[in-house]
Amino acid sequence: MEQQLVIIADDDPQIREILRIYLEKEGYAAEEAQDGAQAILKVQSAQPALLLLDIMMPVLDGIEVCRQVRKISKVPIIMITARDEDDERILGLDVGADDYITKPFNPREVMARVKAVLRRAVQDAGLKREKLIFDRLMIDLAEYKVRSFEQNVTLTAKEMELLWYLASNAGQVFTRNQLLESIWGYTYYGDTRTVDTHIKRLRHKLAIPEDSPWDIKTIWGVGYKFEAGK
Repeated sequence: MEQQLVIIADDDPQIREILRIYLEKEGYAAEEAQDGAQAILKVQSAQPALLLLDIMMPVLDGIEVCRQVRKISKVPIIMITARDEDDERILGLDVGADDYITKPFNPREVMARVKAVLRRAVQDAGLKREKLIFDRLMIDLAEYKVRSFEQNVTLTAKEMELLWYLASNAGQVFTRNQLLESIWGYTYYGDTRTVDTHIKRLRHKLAIPEDSPWDIKTIWGVGYKFEAGK
């Protein structure tokens, strides 16, 4: 079977080497990029299965790389950040990243993320055309279109998948860990902020009013559920 190619874009040669060694041990092919411009060129020429993308890089930073790559490719992107800050994670997800991980990281955790994101990409490619319709909400998963209260809403891939998962199981409460395993395909080593970040962004983008006939509800101490028909 042909090896899946992963591009490692980071200006730190030691990090690139560590990730390359672990990727090759797991059976992936790996190519390296030492700045943002190289990363874009390699995505264009090599058409990788996945891009590991550091945020703080010379020439072009990871946010701008992600923004430009999304204009030409749907390649899954895992962003790597040295700062554990909500604003940076949200910005990365908002410009099209599929996941993020914070330095310092355990290479085994990165490999778990790589496998999970690639597994989800394969599943998404085989999705059949499906649509969910609620009062003043339409979710078209195959076309990645959402219309909320007469407005078209642009969502990232993971925001879309999370909304679809909750809405297609309306009334069911999911813990953060359950959502991580179902949407991202891994357990987040006790850190579930990625779910909270996505829920926060979903609520903001959907602009849910107080009298909405549906809502994404927080079940305190448990997790979240999509509630319809209030």
